[in-house]
Amino acid sequence: MKITRRTLMAGSVAAAMAPLPAFADTAIERFPIWPGSPPGGDGLSVRDEVVKRSPNGAPDDIAWPHVATPMLGVVPAARPNGAAILIIPGGGYARVALGREGSSIARAFAERGITAFELLYRLPHDGWAAGPDAPLQDAQRAMRLIRAGAARWKVDPARVAAAGFSAGGHLTARLASRAALQTYTPIDAADRQSPRPIVAGLFFPVITMRLPEAHGGSRRELLGKDASDLRVRRFSAEVDLPADMPPTFVAHAADDPAVQAANSLLMFQALQAAKIPSELHIFEKGGHGLPLIEDGAPHPWPGLFERFARRHGW
Repeated sequence: MKITRRTLMAGSVAAAMAPLPAFADTAIERFPIWPGSPPGGDGLSVRDEVVKRSPNGAPDDIAWPHVATPMLGVVPAARPNGAAILIIPGGGYARVALGREGSSIARAFAERGITAFELLYRLPHDGWAAGPDAPLQDAQRAMRLIRAGAARWKVDPARVAAAGFSAGGHLTARLASRAALQTYTPIDAADRQSPRPIVAGLFFPVITMRLPEAHGGSRRELLGKDASDLRVRRFSAEVDLPADMPPTFVAHAADDPAVQAANSLLMFQALQAAKIPSELHIFEKGGHGLPLIEDGAPHPWPGLFERFARRHGW
C-alpha cells in the first residue's frame, strides 16, 4: 500500500515542545521529525510505501522500501527511570524494517523503565540531496528532538543512548562518531541540542564498506556505482573514530549468515585503538539477529548492554 505525506501527517512539528499530531491507527505515539518536508527533497516525488516482510507474517511485520516522512515512535516506560534510547532498525539501507505498533525490543526496554524511541529514516536510493547522509540527518534530528522534549517524556536529556541493529548499527555508529558533522542547516530551537548519544549499542551491525567483510547490499545502497577508495573510507564506520566517541557496546552472533561477525571485530579493534570504552560479545548462535528469548529463558544481551551503559552514566 502507498501512503502519502498527507495521510501520515496530521500537522507539522515546528519544535519539539509543540503539540504533536495523534495517529488513530497506532498503539503508540508517532510523529514526523521534520516540520514540513525533510531537507534536500526539492523536486522529489517520494511517497511512503509499506510492504509485508513475509506473506504469512503478523500484520505489523512490515518494512518501508520508500520513506518520505521520517518519524519517531515513542514507547513510554510505565515507570520511567529517566533513561531513554533511540532504536534504529535495519534493512540494508534498501528498506527500513519497522512496524507501527512498537517493536518487542522497544517494549522490552520500556518494561525496564527506559523510554524507547524508534526511528523511521529516509533511504539513499530515493534521491535525497544528502545521498548516503540522508539517514544520518534523520538520526541526528531524532536525537535532538528527544533531548528538546525530555521534560515531556520524563527523561533526562543527559541519559539518551542509541542502539542500532544490522544496517541500523552502521547508522548508529555514524551517529555516535560523527556528532560534530553538520549534516543539515538548523531549523529550530531543537537543533541547538547535541546529537551525540551518551552510549551506543551496535547489534549484529553492518560496519565496514571494505571488501571482503562488507555487507554487499548495504554497500550497494550507500555507495552505488561510486565505490572509490575515498568513498569507501568515508562510509566505513570503523574509520577515524574521534576521541569523544561515546562508550560503545558491540554484539554479534558467530553464525550470522547475512552480516559477517568480522564487522563487529573490526569495530571493536578500532574502538580499542582509539581508547574508547568498549565491550564486545560474540555469541555462538543467533543468526542475523539476537533474540530476546532463547531456549525459554531471557537472552543475556539486553542485560549486558544495560549493565555496560549504566556504568557509563545511562
